Amino acid sequence: MKKKRRTFEEVKGYIYILPWIIGFLMFQLIPLINSLRYSLTNIKLGGDYRFIGLQNYIRMFTSDVDLFNSMWVTIKYIVMVVPAKLIFALAVAMILSMKLKGIRLFRTMYYLPSILGGSVAISALWRVMFMKTGIVNNLLGTNINWLGDPKYALFTIGLIDVWQFGSSMVLFFAALKQVPRDLYEAAQIDGAGRIRSFFKITLPMISPVILFNTIMQIINALQNYTSAYVVTGGGPLKSTNIMALKIYQDAFVKSDLGYASAESWLLFVFLLCLSGLIFWSSKYWVFYGDEGGR
Repeated sequence: MKKKRRTFEEVKGYIYILPWIIGFLMFQLIPLINSLRYSLTNIKLGGDYRFIGLQNYIRMFTSDVDLFNSMWVTIKYIVMVVPAKLIFALAVAMILSMKLKGIRLFRTMYYLPSILGGSVAISALWRVMFMKTGIVNNLLGTNINWLGDPKYALFTIGLIDVWQFGSSMVLFFAALKQVPRDLYEAAQIDGAGRIRSFFKITLPMISPVILFNTIMQIINALQNYTSAYVVTGGGPLKSTNIMALKIYQDAFVKSDLGYASAESWLLFVFLLCLSGLIFWSSKYWVFYGDEGGR
């Protein structure tokens, strides 16, 4: 009887996760396998295709003059956006963790950009705001060509991503609440100030969340193409032509699905290598309380 009950509970558990399993197979695993298969063909939109082996990958590194520029733009985008987003999210989380009047309302307001920021409408609004005659130049009293100057264009679209700091902020907020108060009290007795307590207590204690947020925000930055597509279209002079936008253009503008699939796998391998490097370095700066630190 107990065995039958346990079997029923196991089956019921699988039934509960069945929607996720179906979604994972249909929208993640099967497309991932198909993209690898397509990367070895010359498939076009709505057309026949044939197996061409590694020709798409050879073409990427031998004749595509835009590939290395897009990879370099993507790296600059990540280096610029991810640290700024995490610093801003942590700073806001620390402010919102204080006991202030109406703080719950502010927590909700600060999360809203993460819901709205990735939309086409916000990107279109951003384009209007940063025009030479837009509200940003009017407020600053400047005449900077934010969207037409390669020096500012990548920074401008990066601000949209930085503005969407809500998800990281919520995780930082939860992590800050888990830091034992007695550690701060002991540090205060020893004469440590707020700055020293921040670097010696707060950062080490929330370092696992910093690691998680870093990986997740790198993934988000690599997947983002809406802002570059709507705000600048990859220009000026391809200074904002990040890899996600290039893949989209090769797939749906040039109708070269096979080559775009190969570029997607290049981006995937780049993400794996970057994530692996971060995880390897984490042993030097991530503190795990159950292991006594690292």
